[in-house]
Amino acid sequence: MSNTPAPTGDGRQHDLAAQALPENAAEARGLNKVYGGREGKHALIDVDLAIPRGSLFGLLGPNGAGKSTFINILAGLVNKTSGSARIWDVDIDRNPRQARAAIGVVPQELNIDPFFTPHDLLELQAGLYGVPPRERRTAEILEVLGLADKAAAYARTLSGGMRRRLLVAKAMVHNPPVLVLDEPTAGVDIELRQQLWSRVVELNKHGTTILLTTHYLEEAEELCDRIAIINHGRVIACDTKQALLSRLDDKSLTLVVDRDLAGVPAALAELKAEVVEPRRLLIRYHRSHCPLDQILGAVSQAGLTVIDLTTEETDLEDIFLQLTRSGDETDDRRPS
Repeated sequence: MSNTPAPTGDGRQHDLAAQALPENAAEARGLNKVYGGREGKHALIDVDLAIPRGSLFGLLGPNGAGKSTFINILAGLVNKTSGSARIWDVDIDRNPRQARAAIGVVPQELNIDPFFTPHDLLELQAGLYGVPPRERRTAEILEVLGLADKAAAYARTLSGGMRRRLLVAKAMVHNPPVLVLDEPTAGVDIELRQQLWSRVVELNKHGTTILLTTHYLEEAEELCDRIAIINHGRVIACDTKQALLSRLDDKSLTLVVDRDLAGVPAALAELKAEVVEPRRLLIRYHRSHCPLDQILGAVSQAGLTVIDLTTEETDLEDIFLQLTRSGDETDDRRPS
C-alpha cells in the first residue's frame, strides 16, 4: 500500500511521496498545552519527542498524563499553547491541511454509525477527506484489514474486533503515512486483540508508521521498537525498547536443589539468598555486578546440586512503575 496521501478537497495534490522521505514521521519541540489560561492545568510541559519514520512507537503514561492531548494536537483537534509540531516534516501551523493529510487517528470510542455498511462508511469518510472517487481504495483497505467479506454487512452486525478494525480502516481512507492508535484494544478480549495486532503489524511492515497509546504494557513490550513514557505532561523517558529494559539491572534466580535446607548455607550468605521452600532458593542480584556463573559457583561450593532453575528479567512494567512513581514524588513543578 502506498503512503501518499490523497488530494485535499480543494483539488491541490499534496504529493508527500514526491518529497524526500523524512527521518521522523512526527516530531514535537518545546510543546506546551495549558487548559484554562496561564494559571490553568498544564497538560503538556516542554515536550520534545521524535517518532522515527517506519517505527512502531509506543506512548505510555498513567491516566491524565497528557497522551491524548499530545495526539489531538498532532491531529489538529486541539490547539497547542506554544512550541512546534510536524507531521511527515510538515508544520501543523503553517500547512495544517497538508499535515492532517499525513495522519490518521483511531480513537478509543467506537464511533461507528450502526446503519452503514463498512463499504459505505469508508466511502463517506473518503468523501469527507476530499478523496475523488477514482482514487478511493475502499475495497483494498477492507481486504487488508480482513473485512472484505463484511463489506455489505451493517456495522451493527459486526463483532467488537471487526468494529475496531473498521475504525482503523476509516483512519486509512486518505492513505496517511502516520497512523495513531489511541487505546485501540481497550475492552477487547485476548483473541480479538491478537487479530487486531496482526493487522497493525502488517501495516507497519508495509511502511506505515504506527503511534500507539495503551495501558497494556505487555502489548507495548511485545510490539513496539521504541517507547516514550509521559507523566504529568512531561516526557520522562524515550528510547529503544531494549535500552529502556536495560535501565533496571535487577534479576532474580530461583533454584531447586537436591535436599531440604534448614537455612541459607554459609557460602550463599553474601548473595543474600532466601529459602522460600525447603528445597527452593531465591537469589536477587544485579547482572552487571554478579554474573550467573559466580552464583552457580557459590551454590556448588555449598555442596548443593541444582535440580532446576528459573530466572526472571526486568520487564516494561517494572520500568514504567519505577519512572512514574518517582515522577509522582519529585515532579510537582509547574512552569511559572
